[in-house]
Amino acid sequence: MPLIEIHNLTKVFPHAESPFGGKPGGEVRAVDDVSFDIHAGETLGLVGESGSGKSTLGRLILRLIEPTSGSILLYGRDLPSAGGAEMRHLRRDLQIIFQDPFASLDPRFRVEDIIAEPLLIHGPEGCKTAEGVRARVAELLRAVGLDESALRRYPHEFSGGQRQRIGIARALALRPKFIVCDEPVSALDVSVGAQIVNLLAQLQRDFGLTYLFISHSMPVVRYLSNRIAVMYRGKIVELAETAQITEHPQHSYTRSLLEATPELSA
Repeated sequence: MPLIEIHNLTKVFPHAESPFGGKPGGEVRAVDDVSFDIHAGETLGLVGESGSGKSTLGRLILRLIEPTSGSILLYGRDLPSAGGAEMRHLRRDLQIIFQDPFASLDPRFRVEDIIAEPLLIHGPEGCKTAEGVRARVAELLRAVGLDESALRRYPHEFSGGQRQRIGIARALALRPKFIVCDEPVSALDVSVGAQIVNLLAQLQRDFGLTYLFISHSMPVVRYLSNRIAVMYRGKIVELAETAQITEHPQHSYTRSLLEATPELSA
């Protein structure tokens, strides 16, 4: 059984609520009848231009926003129908790394408090005491390449790449099974972004993680992903193994994405 199963998932925004715009009084189908699976331990890359619905799809899977219709299954359990207590339990296995490391960290909190927050809310074993929480936070910082000197500092004291490492540590705090990586390197310099991509690959091997990696960059998606889904105007227009997508694209939109990146042209 796949870890995540998506069936006929649709999200319609009234024009007034849509992040994409639209005609007055109308609606925007940000995600339009999407179906696919994500298998445990893999990285599924989700690629498409800005406004194609990628981030909306990622947030739907995590139930950060509610779908208009369709189903999202985790371990065969439909997330949209899960009640509060059950969803609270399931949410420990579902996390997100946000695009902007400057906006996603509360500037009023020290790093220790930022990473500790999910531990304090969900209270996993080994984190019942202040000492246990601090030990877990220090362990997470080491896992992402930072040391304990970061504990008492604030986000503004770090570079963009370091802030993204802090965001990754927070996402790992509850030992999740599945992480949505929502354009996690697009706000970073190329060299720093490459370091973050390599870190994500290493963490996947170390912790057995499953990723949905969202990006508009085909080279980054190709490097990290086992399979690639191409999204255009709210629909998945092509989904295949990475080599198939990059060497033998079937859809005209996929070919246009590849042609925009000369080194990946089929």
